[in-house]
Amino acid sequence: MILLAATPIGNLGDASARLRETLASAAVVAAEDTRHTAQLLRLLGIEHRPELVALHDHNEHERAEALVERAREQDIVLVSDAGMPTVSDPGFRVVQLAAERGVAVSAIPGPSAVITALAVAGLPTDRFAFEGFLPRKAGERGRALAALAAERRTLVFFEAPTRLADSLDDLASAFGEERPAAVCRELTKLHEEVRRGTLAELAAWARAGVRGEIVVVVGGAPERTVSPEAALAEVQQRVAAGERLKDASRAVAAATGIAARELYAAALADRAR
Repeated sequence: MILLAATPIGNLGDASARLRETLASAAVVAAEDTRHTAQLLRLLGIEHRPELVALHDHNEHERAEALVERAREQDIVLVSDAGMPTVSDPGFRVVQLAAERGVAVSAIPGPSAVITALAVAGLPTDRFAFEGFLPRKAGERGRALAALAAERRTLVFFEAPTRLADSLDDLASAFGEERPAAVCRELTKLHEEVRRGTLAELAAWARAGVRGEIVVVVGGAPERTVSPEAALAEVQQRVAAGERLKDASRAVAAATGIAARELYAAALADRAR
């Protein structure tokens, strides 16, 4: 089978007994970075040395088939550098192909930066959406955030420390400066820090520079009551900013309760005048 194995996101003490046993007996380990995984084995005191196969973003598509076919005959353990494989890490194509080919897939649960950040952020956890990394280009990032501005669920993002301040500024612009959020840094590590505040406050704090692995958690949009006229105006503003009319209509509909088809038709009718 393909066995997805979650590895520590920082603290080695989070390596489960099951993970240690699996790595200590594995014949083949597909790893995001074989050097990192070899070091992990040493740090965990595992003397056994499995065959390490590189599986990363640049080669997963071409190597997935060979790994899946090999998994018909022997277990293939799949690990990323930290956390659960496939979650903003390599592994999805392998799992997808294994499911298509009827090859069993299982997992060894363990540390997750997404769930850990969500748990400590102090924001609602009953409903949430994980959005991974925001686009690097400002225009693409702005369009992505505009589509999420009305999302009622708590949102979780990964971000590089060098882009954190810019992303928080963009979040504040798209979601409103007073939207509550938390920046979770170096989770489970020695210098773990959870900074809570409004998006404007966090953006100002981040401008001085932030280091480490970053997870940003943002509260969902508050419920709003707006008139059809105001909702139409918001759709038109989104379209003027570069969003597609269909996407803008759906986003505003989700925030206001007004049917998307009504907003779409009203926008088209207004254009025709």
